[in-house]
Amino acid sequence: MTLAHGRRYLAIPGPSTMPDRVLAAMHRAAPNIYAGELPEMVGTLWPDLRRLAGTSGHVALYIANGHGAWEAANMNLFSRGDRALVLATGRFGIAWAESVKPLGVTVEMLDFGTASPVDPARVEQALRADRQHGIKAVLVTHVDTASSVRNDIPAIRAAIDAAGHPALLAVDCIASMGCDPFHMDDWGVDVVVSASQKGLMVPPGLGVLWISDRAMERCRDSDLRTPYWNWTPRATASEFWQHWAGTAPTHHLFALRESLTMIAEEGLPAVWARHAALAQTVWAAVEAWGEGHPDIALNVADPAHRGHAVTALRLGPAPNATRLRDWTEQKAGVTLGIGLGMAAPDDPAWHGFLRVAHMGHVNAHMTLGALAVMQAGLIALDIPHGLGALEAAARVVARLA
Repeated sequence: MTLAHGRRYLAIPGPSTMPDRVLAAMHRAAPNIYAGELPEMVGTLWPDLRRLAGTSGHVALYIANGHGAWEAANMNLFSRGDRALVLATGRFGIAWAESVKPLGVTVEMLDFGTASPVDPARVEQALRADRQHGIKAVLVTHVDTASSVRNDIPAIRAAIDAAGHPALLAVDCIASMGCDPFHMDDWGVDVVVSASQKGLMVPPGLGVLWISDRAMERCRDSDLRTPYWNWTPRATASEFWQHWAGTAPTHHLFALRESLTMIAEEGLPAVWARHAALAQTVWAAVEAWGEGHPDIALNVADPAHRGHAVTALRLGPAPNATRLRDWTEQKAGVTLGIGLGMAAPDDPAWHGFLRVAHMGHVNAHMTLGALAVMQAGLIALDIPHGLGALEAAARVVARLA
């Protein structure tokens, strides 16, 4: 028998759960793409997107997933032969570097592993060593979706400034935008990359870039840009079609309008606080399961360095994490995220890691329900674990609600 029938819960780090209001906003006939309701509505997106990222700068939208948003940033930031300094704290930092290399950009990487944040002192040291200022940009994830490590962006900006280096700072906020506080202008960030399918609660398919005036000017002559990827006409369009280099992604835009409205109704500080509370709820449960059982542990030891959108954890010994994921999906209708970057997919250890997402349209009963299902799976599969996890999670909700 299975108890999975009914509405399933996708607790993976994107695509996230879509609100009924967002789904309803897309359930409409195709609009006129030349005049009227669609262009008028899209005009309201730009100020809301700027508020979301904390910037007065430029915004460019692409019909793309997160990898496409990386491509958009890469093609505008760099020319062939340029150098990039990539700061990796998990699989997605490494993947961003891998997307830059084939473009003829020389990549220097500082890899801080999968459980620790960027060390700003090492960044400053690397930039001081670049006496000819050949590094065009520093690339870093705010929250790595695989490891759940959250990096201190203001500290990285301070390291660049302390080195007296002119490098641009580009930040991947695909996992964190709308989940963790982010203040692009106050933090001195030049380019921000995000996508629609996580904190923005929209189906995959929209890549979003925020661009400072400095980045627009410094990258004006980048020779990698093509007519489609060029961010200048998208960010400074005089005609509606230029925002998209062609036909607009109509129904995604209606969805985005509704999601931004929902964020505004709740209030961005309240959205951030809700994500922080739900993250702490998950952390409390995992810590209780791991009490006396070192094979169960949060990936990031220091809470200050954990993202609020997703939690990566070890649930060993392998293959216990995979066993639990299979059980929760097949028996209870809850899909947990696979572990990424902690071991190679062909390494048996890969089956000892998983991720629990708590991003976007998620509330207390959804998070507590997912944890209760995980608890049931641990019992059903006879996986040794500590006691009191659900009580610990409930206490966090009671304290922070």
